[in-house]
Amino acid sequence: MTRGGVCKDVTESHPKIVSTSKPDPKTNIITKTTENHTISSTHVVYELLECPMCRKLMYPPILQCRNGHTLCSNCKSKVHNCCPMCHCELGNIRCLALEKVAESLDLPCRHKPLGCHEIFPYYSKLNHEVKCRFRPYNCPYAGSKCSVTADVANLVTHLKNDHNVDMHDGCTFNHRYVKSNPHEVENATWMLTVFNCYGRQFCLHFEAFQLGMAPVYISFLRFIGEDSEAKNFSYSLEVGGYGRKLTWQGVPRSIRDSHQVIRDSQDGLIIPRKLALFFSGGNRKELKLRVIGRIWKEQ
Repeated sequence: MTRGGVCKDVTESHPKIVSTSKPDPKTNIITKTTENHTISSTHVVYELLECPMCRKLMYPPILQCRNGHTLCSNCKSKVHNCCPMCHCELGNIRCLALEKVAESLDLPCRHKPLGCHEIFPYYSKLNHEVKCRFRPYNCPYAGSKCSVTADVANLVTHLKNDHNVDMHDGCTFNHRYVKSNPHEVENATWMLTVFNCYGRQFCLHFEAFQLGMAPVYISFLRFIGEDSEAKNFSYSLEVGGYGRKLTWQGVPRSIRDSHQVIRDSQDGLIIPRKLALFFSGGNRKELKLRVIGRIWKEQ
C-alpha cells in the first residue's frame, strides 16, 4: 500500500488465488498457484494479519467477532463496534491464535524502499520503524504547516520548487531581515534559507515569538539529516550595530526536531525585540536586522 508517496507498507497486494494448495516437494512449504506466480504460505499469513479496514498489519490486541472476522483495535471505534464483514457486534474478543502466529514471523522494515534492509520479529518491527534512520523526514518549512514527507534529496527539491526557498552554496552567510509594518515586526516568521555546505544541506530559521512575557527574536540552524550527523558540525551567528554585538555558537539540530521544539528550548541566538530595534536604527516600528553566520565541520 502506498503511503505519503515516498514509502510502502510491508504488505503488497497479491493476485487472486485460483487453485488449491499443494506442497512443494523440495522445500515442504505449502504454496498456492496464482495467475502469474506462486505465493508462499508466509505471504498468505501476512494477508490474514492485514486489517480489512485500514489495510495495515494488525498488532495486539487483534479483535474478532463471534463469526471469526478480525479487525485491528484502532479501527474498532471507526466501525462503531460493528463487524464490517458480517455486521454483528464486535465486543472485546481477542484472536489469540492469530496473535501467536504473528510472534513467529520476521518482517522487513517498511522503509526498505528508502534503504533499510534489516529484518525484525513481527512485534519489534513497529518500535524500529518509529526511529529508523531511513524513515522519511517531515518538511521543515515553518511559514505554514506542510504535510509532505520525503528523503533528503526529494525534500530539498520540494523546498525549492513548492516553497520557493532560497538556495545558497557556501558555508558563510550575511542575511538581512526587514519588516516595516509594526504588526509584522511582532509576529513575523521569515522564509527558510537552505545552504549547501560540505556536501550537506542546512536551513536557517528566524522568527519572532514571546519568551514568557518578553517579545524576542530567535535564529538557529537546522541540519537536513540525522542528529548523529548534525553533531559533526558547528555554526555561529552574529547580530549587532552601533558598537554592540550579540553572538551565538552552537551545534545545528536535526530537522527530526520541529522548529517549535528548538525554539521553545531556546537553542539559538535570542535577541530581545528592544535590542533588535536598536540595532535597526532606533526606530521602534521597523526592523532592519543583519544576521552574519558561519558553518564549519568539527575535526
